[in-house]
Amino acid sequence: MATRKIGPALAAGCTVILKPATETPLTAYAMARLGAEAGVPPGVVNVLTTTQPAPVTNAMLADPRVRKLSFTGSTGVGRVLLAEAAKSVVSCSMELGGNAPFLVFDDADLAAALDGAMIAKMRNAGEACTAANRFYVQSGIHDAFVPGLTERMAALQVGPGTDPSTQVGPMISTKAVQKIDLLVTEAVASGARVTTGGRPLPGSGYFYPPTVLENVPAGAHIARQEIFGPVAPVYRFETEEEAIALANDTEYGLAAYVYSGDLSRALRVGKGIESGMIAINRGLMSDPAAPFGGAKQSGLGREGGVTGILEFMEPKYFAVNF
Repeated sequence: MATRKIGPALAAGCTVILKPATETPLTAYAMARLGAEAGVPPGVVNVLTTTQPAPVTNAMLADPRVRKLSFTGSTGVGRVLLAEAAKSVVSCSMELGGNAPFLVFDDADLAAALDGAMIAKMRNAGEACTAANRFYVQSGIHDAFVPGLTERMAALQVGPGTDPSTQVGPMISTKAVQKIDLLVTEAVASGARVTTGGRPLPGSGYFYPPTVLENVPAGAHIARQEIFGPVAPVYRFETEEEAIALANDTEYGLAAYVYSGDLSRALRVGKGIESGMIAINRGLMSDPAAPFGGAKQSGLGREGGVTGILEFMEPKYFAVNF
């Protein structure tokens, strides 16, 4: 994610202060070292780590030399940063939370939909802002999709990254595992059925198994919050209009996935979904040349492509008599 910001910033002629997440500083240091080896002059890309991000960030935003803030993280933190940046009228790009719906229509290729579901849900073990968060499956294909997804999720090998056989690694922290477990427990208490997984793994480490839930009530908290973990709640729908309404029933609007054998239907549904990015019959949508970003509470601005560079530039107009 840092490359999405550093690359266009340098291309636009800006210097950079990179403040990585408190939990993941080492990748940022490695990137800065690679930049230095590639010839980036000292002081152009600066890495600043801290265990107290709020006062550090507030100090940077109060400095008149800072004219741009590009942030990737939760919507809650994004709101706080926007309020602080407003004090100095600092331009902001915000790539915030998501709650991506994954829609499967009766006319979809079942095997392709399951392949895409595994990619959209399990990339980085579900800890991705574009991860499929809610699976809406039309009634005619629902009873084949659930066991198919269950079989694939149950077959994944959970373990540490040091083991070459591992397919699903640990979550980022104990807090993350506790949040996932609470969402699953609440869903089950309200009527959802676990078809695989459903409980944190015993022993040390921050592990949560790949989990599939069916018969999840639409009002369950797991449908409203970003799971950020390897859990796939499945909901049944009947009509195209219902699917669009369910997909839009969230404050977020980052990514959405549509599987259908009818391209005109998929495009029509995609246009109806309030989301910055739509993937049709594919489980991976990110592309360096494409504008990456969301609508509603999922953020402001775009990363990637020409639009990503423009985020770090200011238009200037000359009106001249000569």
